[in-house]
Amino acid sequence: MVTDRPGSGVQTIQRAAALIRTIGTHNRLGMRLVDLYRTLELERPTAHRLLQGLVSEGLVRQDAQNKRYYLGPMIYELGLAATPKHPLRDICHRYLHTIAKHTGDTVFLTVRAGLDGLCVDRVEGAFPIKVFVLEVGKRRPLNVGGGALAIMSAMPDVEVDRVCHANSERLSKRYPRYTDAVLLEKIAAARQRGYALNEVLEVPGVRSVAVAIRDGRERPVAGISVATLAGRLQGDRATDAAELMLKCASLIQDELQRLSPEDLA
Repeated sequence: MVTDRPGSGVQTIQRAAALIRTIGTHNRLGMRLVDLYRTLELERPTAHRLLQGLVSEGLVRQDAQNKRYYLGPMIYELGLAATPKHPLRDICHRYLHTIAKHTGDTVFLTVRAGLDGLCVDRVEGAFPIKVFVLEVGKRRPLNVGGGALAIMSAMPDVEVDRVCHANSERLSKRYPRYTDAVLLEKIAAARQRGYALNEVLEVPGVRSVAVAIRDGRERPVAGISVATLAGRLQGDRATDAAELMLKCASLIQDELQRLSPEDLA
């Protein structure tokens, strides 16, 4: 929520940033003005004024036909400028292709961003029924999703408790089915199994398998997940997919070991 009250330039920046983040998480389909100001609990004129400013700077664009808002070309240019020397996404990308080729399903890369999981890459397999549970740029609480579950299962208990406490209000409002009890049960199962199996609560009949990626200091920084129809991730097929993903994660971690922390900053 962004509180809509008269204030300083800092509040204006926060509101504009919230608009950009929200549009980014729904960029494939775009967002209507009404959806944006209701989601952020802004007054309609305030949201419209900020959006027009963002459009004029190229940070947001509005489609002339459907009137929905999308990220603008300046976001892409800034993203290129901000790309680190050895980005995690580039290291993982070819491995995501390997997994997608062998499983036929959609593969996602989720990185930890504070208390959130952020989808930074997605590769589609050849199976004709695509399961797009995440879009690139989608940000959710770290308690939600297969890739995030893999990350949390590799975290120490004290850190898991901290994330659960910090995200409790957000979950109760937007993801009420994701309780701490359910999460802790899934984490325990993932630790015992060596990888995470997750029923996608938002999309019935969809399941994901996921593994964590650790950096050179053994900290979980990302998760690779495969999401598909639940019937395609059962028994030996789920085990085979997980084993391939664990091998890829190990190779990725070998590459990360050769990089300094500054390279991945």
